[in-house]
Amino acid sequence: MKEIIFEVQEDEVDGGYHAHALGYAIHTQGDTLDELRSMIKDAVNCHFDENDPDRPRIIRLHFVRDEVLA
Repeated sequence: MKEIIFEVQEDEVDGGYHAHALGYAIHTQGDTLDELRSMIKDAVNCHFDENDPDRPRIIRLHFVRDEVLA
């Protein structure tokens, strides 16, 4: 099964989320997590043809969070 991984970060300044696919030129954003999930599915559908053998069947989201301790 083919899989694609998106790195997801929360935009601390403007709010919302942005995501980019690891190994692919796919980037998208959304104001909420539900909107981001929908935008990611749409971006993957636009990037890969329906009959493309490399089209991923699984989309994995990897949430990245920076934490600063003083």
